[in-house]
Amino acid sequence: QVQLVESGGGLVQAGGSLRLSCAASGSILSINVMGWYRQAPGNQRELVARMGSRGGTEYADTVKGRFTISRDNAKNTVYLQMNSLKPEDTAVYYCNLDQRLQTYWGQGTQVTVSS
Repeated sequence: QVQLVESGGGLVQAGGSLRLSCAASGSILSINVMGWYRQAPGNQRELVARMGSRGGTEYADTVKGRFTISRDNAKNTVYLQMNSLKPEDTAVYYCNLDQRLQTYWGQGTQVTVSS
């Protein structure tokens, strides 16, 4: 089994920055994809960014140039540096890990950007 624990959410003014962290524990395979999704009220959960264990990345168009995903494979931890935050970035952010056709989710952390 795999557990994901997120931290770093909060309230920030537009233009500000936040850094999210997600630590994975349990049966972690060496090849996996870790990432971040978000869900705003009334919307579907959507991909924000994800990164493979070998370094490949994918970003949503809405966050390119503002958000940066990184990971520390030795610590099984993924980070999301969010800069130039906008009110439309307000959502619950969920950490995700995919490995061997199985998907795991964290409990979510609220990010609120005030205008």
